Amino acid sequence: MSERVRIVDIAEELGVSTATVSNVIHGKTKKISDETVKRVQELLEKRQYIPSMAGILLAQNDSKIVGVVVNNHEKYEGHVLEDGFISSSLNYLSAELEKAGYFMMVKVTKEWNEISRFASMWNMEGIIVIGFCEQDYQKLKETTHIPFIVYDGYFEQNESFANITIDNYSGGFQMGSYLKSMGHKNLLCISDNNMCMDMERYKGFCDALKEEKTEFLLIPMEKEERKKFYKENLEKIKQYTAVFAVSDYYALDLINFLQAEQIKVPEEISVAGFDDSPLCGQVYPKITTIKQDGKLRAQTALKMLTELKNGVMEGKNIIQPVLLVERESVIRR
Repeated sequence: MSERVRIVDIAEELGVSTATVSNVIHGKTKKISDETVKRVQELLEKRQYIPSMAGILLAQNDSKIVGVVVNNHEKYEGHVLEDGFISSSLNYLSAELEKAGYFMMVKVTKEWNEISRFASMWNMEGIIVIGFCEQDYQKLKETTHIPFIVYDGYFEQNESFANITIDNYSGGFQMGSYLKSMGHKNLLCISDNNMCMDMERYKGFCDALKEEKTEFLLIPMEKEERKKFYKENLEKIKQYTAVFAVSDYYALDLINFLQAEQIKVPEEISVAGFDDSPLCGQVYPKITTIKQDGKLRAQTALKMLTELKNGVMEGKNIIQPVLLVERESVIRR
């Protein structure tokens, strides 16, 4: 294999400086004669010089790079990018950013302080942050000048952050109303926590079911612990006619457990989720869920990043609508 051609090799052959060659590669040719630019370009092509894309982007004032940083939370057990909501979000963001002429770089980390280092290293124009806590966003705001958008942040009062979230209360309310209309009177809600957006979903769920019996069950984050927990509480779970899981991941996980225990879904227990991740329409039974518009969120994120970059927006909390999707995992009682 022949050695890779270097900038210094091109410069020596043409009798020009390495700075001149570098400037031609990076498009900075205002102070270079057209003849020299042409000579450099022709030799670069002839010698099949392969530029470092990272070097080109970093040398530009506008790198056209947007970073997406995802919190590698322990509940994902090392598989965060396989989560339905995360993978769907990345898919929509990738499409919208590419359409707008941006490069998307993805980083998975548990540490908020790696975000600013990651963004600065690649001269990013903006960051989209998914899954961190309010104190992490505050620290990030204090340590970086790069504009960032929060996906699904939960703030009691938001005046500082550009946040795109969904109407979690409405989603819970829609699901509660639907299950009630399907004749369910004894219902269970499951989640791995009892705060923030999950609690908002549960509040909406309860408000729609004021006259019916509802209960909240806190489940373990770890898969094996959760399976053990379900086995220990199986008789209790069997008392309910419907279960609302605050995420599709937990809905599918519960369905798999119940089916392994020879309990039919939805014939014996109806199960519903939240998010409308792609798997919902691919498994059996197809999962009734609450849909959020990933494409709209990605478009909104790009618009907000542009506004932040241009200094026409600061803190802003956008709440996007959600919609019930009826499928096979819920039946009428």
